[in-house]
Amino acid sequence: MEWLSLLFVAGFVFIHLFSKNMNFLKAVPRSRFLSIAGGISVAYVFLHLLPELGEFQEEVHEEFGGAGEGFLSNHIYLVAMAGLVLFYGLEQMVKNSKRRTAEGKSSSGVFWIHIGSFAMYNGVIGYLMMREEYEGVVGMALFFIALGVHFITNDKGLREAHKGEYDRYGRWLLAAAIVAGWGIGWMTEVHELVIAFLMALIAGGVILNVLKEELPEERESSLSAFVIGMSIYSVLLLSI
Repeated sequence: MEWLSLLFVAGFVFIHLFSKNMNFLKAVPRSRFLSIAGGISVAYVFLHLLPELGEFQEEVHEEFGGAGEGFLSNHIYLVAMAGLVLFYGLEQMVKNSKRRTAEGKSSSGVFWIHIGSFAMYNGVIGYLMMREEYEGVVGMALFFIALGVHFITNDKGLREAHKGEYDRYGRWLLAAAIVAGWGIGWMTEVHELVIAFLMALIAGGVILNVLKEELPEERESSLSAFVIGMSIYSVLLLSI
C-alpha cells in the first residue's frame, strides 16, 4: 500500500500548507470542528497509540536481554510522560519569550527550537505512515484522519505563537519533515526500539497539545463536540 501511504502523506502536506486558509478556525467561540478534532486525537492516543506502545514494550523486552535495555523497555510509559513534559516545557518557553518582546511574538531562536521539535514529531508520523502495520485501507485511513485533524489544531496553535514566521518558514519545514519521514521509511527500516521510544514521546506530545488547545477558558471549547468526536472515532477504531 505504498501508493496509498504516499497519497495520505500528500494530504498531510496539503493540511500544513493550506490550513491558514481555513477561516472557521479563527472563530471565537471556538469552532466545534476543533473540539471534535480534539476528541478524535484523544481517542486515537488512548485506544490505539498507548495499546500499541504496550505491544512494543513486550516485544522489546523479549528481544533484548541486556540489563540497561531491559530496564528501559519496561518503562516506555515514562517516555510518554517525558514527551508530555518536553512539549509542555516548549510551550512555556514560547510564552516566556513572547512576554519579553514588544511585538508579542517569540524570538527567532525559540521559534526554531519549537518548530524543530514538531519537525521531529512530523518525521516520525511520516515514517509510521509508511512502516506501520495497519488493519487494511480502513486502518490507514483512520490513522490519517486522527493525525490530519491533529495537524490542523497544531497549525492553529503554532501560527498564533509565531505569527508570520510560521507561514514563512514553519509550515514548509513541517510539511518537508513528513515527506522526509516517509522517504526514510520507504528506503530503510529503523530499529523498533528507536521507533517505540519516538512513538512514546509523540503520545505524550499529542496529549499535551490536545489539552493545551481544549482547556483554556478563553477558547470557549465545546464539551459536547469534543465527546462526539471522541465517541465516533472510538467506535470506528473498535470496529476494525
